[in-house]
Amino acid sequence: MSLKITLVKSTIGAIPKHKKTVEALGLKKTNSSVVKEDNAAIRGMIQQVKHLVKVEEI
Repeated sequence: MSLKITLVKSTIGAIPKHKKTVEALGLKKTNSSVVKEDNAAIRGMIQQVKHLVKVEEI
């Protein structure tokens, strides 16, 4: 199973740890999307920045 992760809110004003997490997920600009495999590491990263992203199961 895969997850489609979309950055829906800007990282301006976010704490540095969250900015780096969003960058590590491969997201650069608002409304950009990436498809990642569903695993514990990715789920943990999403949980950390859940207020900035939208997640859909594919």
